[in-house]
Amino acid sequence: MGSFSIWHWLIVLLVVVLVFGTKKLRSLGGDLGGAVKGFKEGMREDDSSQPEQPGKVIEGEVKSKE
Repeated sequence: MGSFSIWHWLIVLLVVVLVFGTKKLRSLGGDLGGAVKGFKEGMREDDSSQPEQPGKVIEGEVKSKE
């Protein structure tokens, strides 16, 4: 009753392939990979486009008028 063996995982994989089909699983994997790639590129662009500037006002910061 501990962890699943490799045979359990192979049976689960076989059932998933039979239910969804290989074409649907392949397209789902491609879509997921494209989303992860786009997220990584977006994070890289965000880091490089906004360098740290000393004294920069943070959006939403409240300053007194004195």
